[in-house]
Amino acid sequence: MTLGNLRDLYQQVILERYKKPRNKGTTSPVHRYQKGHNPSCGDTIELTLQLNENSDRIEDVKFEGEGCAIAIASTDLMAEALRGRTVAEALEMVQRFQTMMKGEAEFPQELRKLNVMQGVSQFPVRIKCANLSWHTLKAALEHSEASQPAGFVSNE
Repeated sequence: MTLGNLRDLYQQVILERYKKPRNKGTTSPVHRYQKGHNPSCGDTIELTLQLNENSDRIEDVKFEGEGCAIAIASTDLMAEALRGRTVAEALEMVQRFQTMMKGEAEFPQELRKLNVMQGVSQFPVRIKCANLSWHTLKAALEHSEASQPAGFVSNE
């Protein structure tokens, strides 16, 4: 596949996920909640997570919010990829995604859908849009159920 065709495919997937996100809503019950905001462009998401009874595995992830195509597509793809993952695996995925945004890594075959976001690394101003949901996820996982999230997480 040529680089142009690959870029077109990436853009197509991002637009599809933006127009028809598959993971909109709120989990029931909500075990973790965090708001994320990108002040430079106005992207805002509210992330909810449902965990298993031991609070060490993610059963469901949903989001509400508004933002650009990259922010919404990244959040939707992330939510799908997290189901069934342990909290430790999810935190490793946050690190890998951020490394991928620097052009230094990609996800393995079983998580290849997330590699669609690689093209964003070519546009430094848009990296914050792609990273917003991942920063928000990290903050949500680092707070215990009993503690209140500290307002909005910002990636600036």
